Amino acid sequence: MKYRELGNTGMMISEVSFGTWAIGGAWGETNDEDALSALEYAIDQGVNFFDTADVYGDGHSEELLAKATAGKEDEIYIATKFCRQGDIADPQNYSYETVKSYCEDSLRRLNRDTIDLFQIHCPATEILKEGSVFDVLDQLKEEGLIRHYGVSVESVEEGLICLEYPNVASLQVIFNMFRQKPLEELIPKAYQQGVGIITRVPLASGLLTGKFTTKTQFAEDDHRKFNENGEAFNVGETFSGLGFQKGVELSDQLTWIKEGRPSMANAALRWILDAKEISCINPGFRNVTQVKQNLEALDTKSFTEDENLKIKNFYKEKVKDAIMGIY
Repeated sequence: MKYRELGNTGMMISEVSFGTWAIGGAWGETNDEDALSALEYAIDQGVNFFDTADVYGDGHSEELLAKATAGKEDEIYIATKFCRQGDIADPQNYSYETVKSYCEDSLRRLNRDTIDLFQIHCPATEILKEGSVFDVLDQLKEEGLIRHYGVSVESVEEGLICLEYPNVASLQVIFNMFRQKPLEELIPKAYQQGVGIITRVPLASGLLTGKFTTKTQFAEDDHRKFNENGEAFNVGETFSGLGFQKGVELSDQLTWIKEGRPSMANAALRWILDAKEISCINPGFRNVTQVKQNLEALDTKSFTEDENLKIKNFYKEKVKDAIMGIY
């Protein structure tokens, strides 16, 4: 395993880390036994950073992480998120009392004394502009309930707003071959300021595995079924805002990236890791097989200058204008 520092936190985290949304729920059927085996395998391979949230399976993924990391609390970093249990636009949802309550609930489920990274979970833009939530987080940090805090953002604009607050340790952004806009300004600026970048949706909800056809079906409780057009939450979280049919059409045009590499998915993850500004990639998983496949990105061949130019032009010419929602 290779490690990179998360911004200026001093936390050396595994380049390939894992998100735990899929083992909590909203990606179809879940299986705790498979999830725990996968977590154990990842930890054995040197993965030391996991991202979760209080709303993933109503806290279930936090509980699974508590089981998987019991006795290893000093070795394994956990990032969790808050605010989506309430109204994300209501200032009261970000008061000291409310945020402390969210924090203490997560600590109880995680069975920890301190949260390594406490992230605001895609709040309303106005909340970030107003900024008092950052004072609340500073206070929780002083009290020792959290070590660092960051923000999971939906747009470049929101990320740039967060960079105006000096104690924001990290940003979590949607970034993949279909979502390259953060590379233009946000990622370089964050890197320059010593703010870590955690990349989510690195495979565009599975589009960049190349395994889907236009006839692929998803379960009713899978967000790829119920949020394709942003019906439940930000459309960018599902297929990177491209919609399924368009996404499959575009991914079919990118299959060349797997030439000389284990798979299309490994290639897509490697492309992200090739950017030195990125702290880690954060793919999801449901079982040991998926963890193994994602870890193969570490040994996948990097992209050449010509290949990178081809990917950049593909995004500009074919992808950019097809993306729905704020970005």
